[in-house]
Amino acid sequence: MSKKHPVIAVTGSSGAGTTTVKRAFEHIFFREKINAAVIEGDSFHSLARVDFKEAVKKAEAEGNMSFSHFGPQANHFAKLAELFETYGKTGSGKKRYYIHSDEEAAEHNKRLKTSLNPGEFTPWEDVPPGSDVLFYEGLHGLVKTDEVDVSKHVDLGIGVVPIVNLEWIQKIHRDGAERGYSADVIVDTILRRMPDYVNYITPQFSRTDINFQRVSTVDTSNPFITRDIPTPDESFIVIRFREPKGVDFPYLLNMIQNSFMSRRNTIVVPGAKMGFAMELILAPIIQDMIANKKK
Repeated sequence: MSKKHPVIAVTGSSGAGTTTVKRAFEHIFFREKINAAVIEGDSFHSLARVDFKEAVKKAEAEGNMSFSHFGPQANHFAKLAELFETYGKTGSGKKRYYIHSDEEAAEHNKRLKTSLNPGEFTPWEDVPPGSDVLFYEGLHGLVKTDEVDVSKHVDLGIGVVPIVNLEWIQKIHRDGAERGYSADVIVDTILRRMPDYVNYITPQFSRTDINFQRVSTVDTSNPFITRDIPTPDESFIVIRFREPKGVDFPYLLNMIQNSFMSRRNTIVVPGAKMGFAMELILAPIIQDMIANKKK
């Protein structure tokens, strides 16, 4: 961990809603004039899109039906830990990009004078100098295995984790609408990921400083037949602080209408207030982080 070069990690599984948290941090960084080095979790996968599909086929042929993007075989956990540790010590490190679309391919090919395609990685390059914080958003920001502990290098860990049925509903709808996958294919993916989800994704939420968990107020008991994703107005956000000491709960309750405390370290807010609550909670933490950095 580092006061001079702090590392912030937002972690959550596919379809969990980490983008909402990322947007809240972007607003804070903009208002506070903070220069953040942004790291995308996908960039630390170890296999390009084509290679991953081949690896899945090979694993299945060998009887392994659980090879997934969630586990260590498909990720550079050691490189991610190295980046966090190096950045904390020096403010630098190695990063790259995973190319998701034709638009991103065109952008990076122009910048790097390459001819990369969607599903491929850019070459490793140095984190630009002069950043105030490193900001990671992805699957494995606080992952820990027998060999690697990424979490010990994180100064602020944020978890984004809807209840599991809601998470599956979001994934089913997203993959169907954006990627054209059939329901059967999506369910197969969920089942294949389950062992790695249990072993490498969910344990991270016991290591976070703050968790934002979305809970729906409508029936999601069978996520595989649900036609609609519950709206923010049909949800609550359960916000759990690992260390409640120093959190101004009366202020938060006063500022966020219809919020309430369910435990001494937990506040519940309306789903539509998720972004607002994040900014209220996270802005003072970031301000303190930058103030300590300048001492």
